[in-house]
Amino acid sequence: MFEFKIDKVQLENLFDFQLAWESLPFLLEGVPMTISIAIISMGLGLFLGLFIALARGSKKILLRWPARVYISFMRGTPVIVFLFLVYYGLPIVGIDLSAYLAASLVFGMNSAGYIAEINRSALNSVDNGQWESSRALNMGYWLTMRKVILPQATRIAIPPLSNVFLDIVKATSLAAVITVPELFQKAQIVAGRTFDSMTMYILVALIYWPICIGISYMQDKLEERYSRYVNQ
Repeated sequence: MFEFKIDKVQLENLFDFQLAWESLPFLLEGVPMTISIAIISMGLGLFLGLFIALARGSKKILLRWPARVYISFMRGTPVIVFLFLVYYGLPIVGIDLSAYLAASLVFGMNSAGYIAEINRSALNSVDNGQWESSRALNMGYWLTMRKVILPQATRIAIPPLSNVFLDIVKATSLAAVITVPELFQKAQIVAGRTFDSMTMYILVALIYWPICIGISYMQDKLEERYSRYVNQ
């Protein structure tokens, strides 16, 4: 009923090594933009995610339910839709953001929803005895959180937080749709000029790969650093 025909694959038609080599410097110009957006977005996500996680676990309904709604909305909507809403929608109400700022804001706010749940889970995993011991030493809530709870929770949260950072790095390619001159947008420019999309997209994948390997390496180092806070 179905017929499949596979012609002989010609490597030169799949990946043009000369074009890739000539285009590599131009594509690498977009790497700093990609990394800077990812770092800013992750920083914003970590900042918002911590306080949203604390609000999510609060006994006060005025804190708990807005946090739940925020998390649900950010996890339940495509990031590209949110990107269009912020970049193309806000100017309608008089808020005009640059493409770079809009992308950083969107990825940061979106990641905060996932980070909040990671933080909440990590904080809940710390033994309640830590809180009781801190109260016995007359340590306040924020001092206990900063000196006792967060260091232990951080070690638990590092692997999933690293995954979020990896996702942000790869998601920055979506910023190309609002004209941010990052890595993927550079590849699209060359692909449109040379009509060789396959070579450019393979090259982009090969550039993203070592970036993500570097992030994974930093994850391992952070886990080693915070391992002393884990009870043996």
